[in-house]
Amino acid sequence: MKNSKKRLMIWLSSVLAVVVMLAALSAIYLSDYYHADETAIAAFAYSESISKRQMDDGAVAYIPEEPSAGLVFYPGGKVEAAAYDPLMMALAEKGVLSILVEMPFNLAVLDVNAADGIQEMFPQVEKWYIGGHSLGGSMAASYVENNTDDFDGLILLAAYSTADISETELNTISIYGSEDKVMNAEKYEKYKPNLPDGFTEYVIEGGCHAGFGVYGPQEGDGVPNISSSEQISFTAEKIAESISEGQ
Repeated sequence: MKNSKKRLMIWLSSVLAVVVMLAALSAIYLSDYYHADETAIAAFAYSESISKRQMDDGAVAYIPEEPSAGLVFYPGGKVEAAAYDPLMMALAEKGVLSILVEMPFNLAVLDVNAADGIQEMFPQVEKWYIGGHSLGGSMAASYVENNTDDFDGLILLAAYSTADISETELNTISIYGSEDKVMNAEKYEKYKPNLPDGFTEYVIEGGCHAGFGVYGPQEGDGVPNISSSEQISFTAEKIAESISEGQ
């Protein structure tokens, strides 16, 4: 009996040790993320006609005076949402009311349904898009698969859709940089058939994976030949054009 209890205690101690170790490793992983470069963000020039509104759930709305459409944006994996402030402002300056969603532990996979209820907060906007960068783009695609009737289009930045939305009429645009070494190119090609026929694709010459946000170099990425400012400006222009043409 004593030996049985001893073996049980040893087993329980071993299990507890493994749980504690996994919890510690998870905490380290989740706390290690790319921070927004506040100095670089402050260097961007913004129009005073755009208003920023902090929402109750942590999301930030970038509101133009007369929005032509709305965009719900999911940040990239392990990237602080604020790193996409310049892109959201650039879109708002082109008339796109942009909602930058804050994800739990900076991982969109932990809140795929983050877009729920956002559109109802802005009844003046009739056309809505959803999109995101990298993991955020993939999760946005997963969300829109089950909410197709609520959106007019999908924006993928250095991302691919594992969800099959090929039979939908979503106005879809895919943008990535020629120097992107983070996005899995094989999977990108593999999942292309999941997108609607006639989707628009842009390759930013000299652009990289991290260039859609302002958070510094990303591990494993290629070396960009253009600035983040140039990549963000190009991206905002092409998104605005796609939305305008889709109306």
